[in-house]
Parts: sequence; C-alpha cells; structure tokens
Amino acid sequence: MDINLEYYKIFYYVAKYRNMTKAAAALGSNQPNVTRIMKLLESQLNCRLFIREARGISLTREGEQLFSHVEIAYKHLLSGQEEICRQDSPQCGTVEIGATETALHLFLLHTLRGFKAAYPEIKIKIHNHTTPEILKKLINGRLDFALLTTPFDPPKTILNEKILDFNEILVGGTQYKELCKAPLEPQDIKKYPWIGLGRESATYELYRNFFITHRTDIEPDMEVATSDLMLPLIENNLGIGFVPRKLALPLLRKKKLVQIPVNCRLPIRSIRLVSDKGRGKSLAADRFYKYLKDEAAKMDIESAASAHMQEQESCINRQ
Repeated sequence: MDINLEYYKIFYYVAKYRNMTKAAAALGSNQPNVTRIMKLLESQLNCRLFIREARGISLTREGEQLFSHVEIAYKHLLSGQEEICRQDSPQCGTVEIGATETALHLFLLHTLRGFKAAYPEIKIKIHNHTTPEILKKLINGRLDFALLTTPFDPPKTILNEKILDFNEILVGGTQYKELCKAPLEPQDIKKYPWIGLGRESATYELYRNFFITHRTDIEPDMEVATSDLMLPLIENNLGIGFVPRKLALPLLRKKKLVQIPVNCRLPIRSIRLVSDKGRGKSLAADRFYKYLKDEAAKMDIESAASAHMQEQESCINRQ
C-alpha cells in the first residue's frame, strides 16, 4: 500500500487538534483541502478514522491506533530535522521526559535550574504521571527517558540506573501528637485513618505488600493521585500517611506535622533513571541524561561527606 506520507502529516495535525479548521491553520492550508485529504486517507486505509461531531471530531478506535504510531514517528522526524538544522548550535533541541511526583520534588527540580542556566535553548517537556503510566509511554517511544520511583518491574529492554535512595516516614497532623510517645506496630496503623496513593501507583502496591508481610491488611481510607496531595490532607488532620522524609521536613520544623515512630524497618526506596536500550537519544536528550547522572554523583559525594562529618561529631561528643 503506497500512501503519500504528506497524508500522515495532515492526519497528525487533525488528530492533535481534533478540528479540521485548526489543523488547516497550523498547516497553512484550508479546511476543504484538509477534509478532502482525510477522506482519501480513509479510503486508502479502508476504514473510518474520524467521527464528525458538533464541536469538532473524535477519533475512532482505528484512528486512535493510527495516531499512536504517527505521533511517535512525526516527533522523531521533527527532532531529527531540528538537530540537522541546528548543527551549528549543538546546545539546542527538545527533550521529553517522564517523572513521578516524588522524583520531581526530590531530584529533578533541584537539577533543572542548573541545567537550564547552562543550556537555556534546550526545551524540556515533563510528563508527570504514575510509574506504570510513564513506563508505558517510554516503551511506546513517547519519552526520551524517565525518572521513576521504586518499586517497579522494568522490561529487559529498559536500562535502569540508580539516582538516589530515600526514606519515607509516617506522619500525621498535630491532632495525632499522642502517637509520638511510643512506636506503633504495623497492625496498630489500622486503627487510624490512613491516607495513601491510589491503586494504579507503585507506592500502593509497596505498602500493601509491606502490611501483608506484617500480617495485616489495610486499605487507604483516602486515596490520592499524587504524593503532593497527601501532605495538605495529613496536615489538616484527615489521617496519617507515609511520605518522603525530605518533603515532610519543612512542615515538621514548623510543627504542622508530627513524625509517628513505627516499630519496624520501613522499605528503602530509590529514584531510578530509565531509558530504552534499543533507541538512541537526540543530542539534547543525551546531554540532559548525562547531566542528571553527574548531578546524582555529586549528591552522592555530598551525602557521604555529610554522613562522615556527622559520625566524627558523634565520636567527639562521646569522648
């Protein structure tokens, strides 16, 4: 089947805007011409791609299927064109990455400022989803790479490199300060409203398995989509929950939260830098990828130095 590739370009814009007139404007064409070409494409593929509606158009199942491939191909072509056209300025380009909420706040935001200062012309698009959703987008070729929060089960085609480890703690609002007096057993947490991430998240599975290991079964009383939403709910005494220690510290210092001790070791988690082994990166994506690894190495050195100083101070105090 020999279909004019220009048809796929026009299809990409129609599917993107869900509107023939807007697509025509983006293409510098006119609506009748775009409509005519889309009818030709449907005829050659022998299927309907669009459903015409009062407010525009929607994609059929076949249209969605085609768009999932055309979108990836078109973006790769644009990236290649951008690199070739800007070979005289290698510090340009666009990078599309995925990041979980925790990875964004514990690592990515810290490094973005320095990278943008060094490479201001590189555009960065961040897709903020759950770990399973980001993995799916990465495998489908929609992302250059991603920063994910463990646990997750990467396919063999995925390169998986550790960025940093982090600890989570159990916290509550000031209403729960009585729980600070003695460590809670995991089974005791069931007595209090528990706020956790939703079932589609890797964090939900992590703590579900954690409680099962300690012979108890707990479901969140309140489920949220991102860890960012947990802290305001916990601060307002709507329940207790596990959050990264670094994110909770500002509210702990302001005495808006209390840390609730738990009489067992909580799972150690980490942020991982993941990419597709079989797919090359653009110059911009490769530069950002290496920058993130370098920043992670610096943070490792700083963390080790800080731990060493604390150990020395502790020894001096004991003397």
